[in-house]
This record gives sequence, structure tokens and C-alpha cells, in this order.
Amino acid sequence: MIKKILLALLVTICLSCHAQVAGCDTYTVIISLDGLRWDYLDAYDVPFFDQLAKQGVKAVMSPSFPSKTFPNHYTLATGLVPDHHGIIANTFLDRASDDVFSLSNQETRSNPQYYGGDPVWLTAKRQGVKTATVFWVGSDVAIQGEHATYWHDYLTEKISFPNRVNEIIRLLQLPEQQRPHLVMAYFEEPDASGHKYGPISAPTRRAIEYLDSLLSTLWIRIQALPIASQINLIITGDHGMTTMSRSCFININDVLPQRWIKRACNDFPLLIYASQPQYIDSIYNALMHIDHFRVWKRNQVPAYLNYGSNPNMGDVIVLPDVGWLMDYKPYTSLGSHGFDHTAADMQVGFRAIGPDFKQGYEKPGRFRNVCIYPLLCHLLGVQPSPCDGTLQEVADMLR
Repeated sequence: MIKKILLALLVTICLSCHAQVAGCDTYTVIISLDGLRWDYLDAYDVPFFDQLAKQGVKAVMSPSFPSKTFPNHYTLATGLVPDHHGIIANTFLDRASDDVFSLSNQETRSNPQYYGGDPVWLTAKRQGVKTATVFWVGSDVAIQGEHATYWHDYLTEKISFPNRVNEIIRLLQLPEQQRPHLVMAYFEEPDASGHKYGPISAPTRRAIEYLDSLLSTLWIRIQALPIASQINLIITGDHGMTTMSRSCFININDVLPQRWIKRACNDFPLLIYASQPQYIDSIYNALMHIDHFRVWKRNQVPAYLNYGSNPNMGDVIVLPDVGWLMDYKPYTSLGSHGFDHTAADMQVGFRAIGPDFKQGYEKPGRFRNVCIYPLLCHLLGVQPSPCDGTLQEVADMLR
């Protein structure tokens, strides 16, 4: 028993020493490409992403449920599933205040009370590591009263994609005592093209190939820096994308009386808040036998979705099959996401390269995006806050 304890202590000390060295000597740049469906990087002409796969790590990452932008970007930052960090959907009802959290509502979107957990830019900053964010979801909100060391306001600043690359390089060129060891940057593509034109389309292909060229330029400029050999680069995203059809649609008004509904946050998934408690069973019973939709009361959601316990959850959760929609009007765009996070079209591409990553390694299977937070903490040499991910799940990618 004593030998086992001593061995465990030795392993802990060794890992701690490695983390401290990593935190002191290396830098990590993580870039999120919104809507980076995993197979885009195999289907389209992307020589830089191919280079990353040969010289670094190639993997497929699973989003958390629901496979939406705000919930998953904040999951990447905190290591918590949306049900635990509080951004449970792009739109939901705050039961305490009766306000509706929405990306289009600047007041709720910027209210730190909705952002639970400990985003990595604060975890590291609190432990003496300078951090920077370039439009990462949630980073322009004063979470716990703070921001990253360097940050930008997504609502007021307009910075082009090339200038975001310029900003990353500027941050890495700061004097050593001012230089951030973590830079997190966000790009809205290929999500915008995937929504408008569908995932398998010429405009989406052009968006992917443009990003490949842009990030190749970023990497070339990184290689020209004096600290080039100390920089890890991670490129990933928040969710995938699937093809939508106007015919795969059920109108809420055709299946539920409006008097039963206080609020229907009509997105993927559909969160229904009953106007009276006695209508919860009525709503559930009316929906449970409709083809192409799964429906649960909030306390009956399957465990694999990690969803349903948050106090702001709808009384009834409706999850469409991939490509289907229940709403008040048909979906007009050709692509969307938010479906079951285990579905193939929702999976996310992942590439990484740098001194802490293996060369030419393809990770078998998929890993959960809640593991990005402990991975970043490890690379920065800081102690992570409690989260839903583990370093062990992604440790095989490291040297």
C-alpha cells in the first residue's frame, strides 16, 4: 500500500513538473472555425489542414448537446456541458426573471449571471498566466467580474478575418513580460456558408478553402517568430452541419394548442415551457408519437445527452431527427445544426501541431469537447477547475 501511495505521488509530481515547464516555456493558440464539420477536411482541397495531419495530430471531436454555437464554445472554454455551465441553448427562458436569454438580446447575452463555470482565460489568468481572446464566445462578458488579459468586444468591434490573424501575430510579438501564453480566436465561417448554402455546396467549399489558405498564412507567420518552436496551434470548431429541407417540418400550431404554451424556444432542440403545470403531460402526450421527433419531460432526458437538470430547462424537450424541424414556420436556410451530438454530421474536425503534440498521429475514435479545457490547462501548466472532461481522454495526442 505504501509503495502504491509513493508511486502515485511520484507520478503526480512528474506531471506537475511537466505542466510547470509547459506553462513557462510554451504558448498555445486555439482557433475555432464555427461549423467545422469533420469531413470538410477530407472532402475539400485543404493542403494546410493536410499538412497539419501529417506533421501533427488529426482527430474527430464530438460536441456537447445541444450542438449549437454558444453552448459549445462556452463548453470548450469551461470543460462543462451546457446543462452544467448554464448556456443550455442559443435561446431559453430564465424562469426566475421571466426574461428570455437570446443571442439577439444584448442585455441577456452580456449578463454574466448566465455564464457559469470557470473559462480557461480566467483559470489561467488567476494563476499568473496572461491570456488573450479574439471574439471567443463569452469572452466579452465580465464573467466573475473579469475578462482575459487582452480581449475584444464582439458586439462593437468589427475585425476582418485577415486582421484577426494580424491580431494573433501582434499578441505573440508583445514583449515577453506582456505576451499571452494563451490566445483563443474565433471565425464565423464555415458556419455562415453552411447555413445559407448547405454543407455540401460550392460556396461552403470556397469558405473552407479560403480558411485553409488564411490559416496557412498564420502558420507561416508564426514560424517566422523568434518563439516559433514554443508555439502549439490547435484548430477545431463547435459543431458540424447538416442539410435541411422545407419538407421536413412540423408546425407547432398543428399539434399543440397555444393555451398550453407559455413559451416555445423554437430552435434545435425545441424547449417548451408550459403555461400551467397541468399542461406538461398534455404537451408530452400530444408529441410523443409524432414521427421524426423524440420528446421528453425535463427529468426524463436520456443520460447520454447530459441535459435536463438545469433550472432554466424547458418542461418538455423536443429533439428532431437530423434534418427535421418543429417550429412555427419552415426553415429557410439549406443547412443547420443542434441535433443529437452523436450524429455523424454534427462531429467536428480537429488538428493540432507544436512542441507538445505528437507528429503524424491520428487519434482513434472520437473525443469529447469537454476535454479541451483540461488539455489547455495542461499545456499552460495551470490547475484546472472542476469540469466534465478529463486530460486522460486526450493524453494520447501529447508527446
